[in-house]
Amino acid sequence: MDPEPTEIIFRASGLTKVYRMGDVEVHALRGVDLELRRGEFVVLLGPSGSGKSTLLNILGGLDVPSGGQVWYHGEDLTDASDARLTQFRRDHVGFVFQFYNLIPSLTARENVAIVTDIAHDPLQPEAALALVGLTERLDHFPAQLSGGEQQRVAIARAIAKRPVVMLCDEPTGALDSATGVRVLDALERVNAEMGTTTIVITHNADIARMAHRVLYMADGRIVREQTNAERISARELSW
Repeated sequence: MDPEPTEIIFRASGLTKVYRMGDVEVHALRGVDLELRRGEFVVLLGPSGSGKSTLLNILGGLDVPSGGQVWYHGEDLTDASDARLTQFRRDHVGFVFQFYNLIPSLTARENVAIVTDIAHDPLQPEAALALVGLTERLDHFPAQLSGGEQQRVAIARAIAKRPVVMLCDEPTGALDSATGVRVLDALERVNAEMGTTTIVITHNADIARMAHRVLYMADGRIVREQTNAERISARELSW
């Protein structure tokens, strides 16, 4: 599904983020301007310390900027209360991180049900797990699953609440190439079939070939943007 160019999900203007550690100031973001549209698959590339995770955390309501503004569907999140940001995260955003954060004592189905039990209009756990190719693993515990399967359970958990946005921070960082491709294929399916705006942080430049747009970050800024005239599927990737 190609994005609708007129529907802007996120708009950021002049975002800055300064962390203070004693007498030292660390400038994680230095004036980021950004627009993200419905249904886009966007890859954020850049070295460690370039501000990728900080930007993702601010978009997802996990952190707040030191300066600038960020809007979600026209709503200014910059000065939102903690309660409003919690509601925003719960209702609209799915998170996938490098480490899976599954509960060891719960099956794949039960790990996903944690989200579906509190969401407004959730997918059934079985449907979410089917979307990431794990129908045969519903009643397996994390210890019985491979790393790639655990990451796909984490993706199923994130999509079960039908999020508008998926924010993925190094989702293949702990995986080998073949397993990583299966995880990216799951994200690609969610983006295409649910129209979920998907942002993926990675160090792997090859993954950028499957994106609608690629944003290159360095020193807390977006220094370059690239639109892919032709995208490749996750299954065509290798690294």
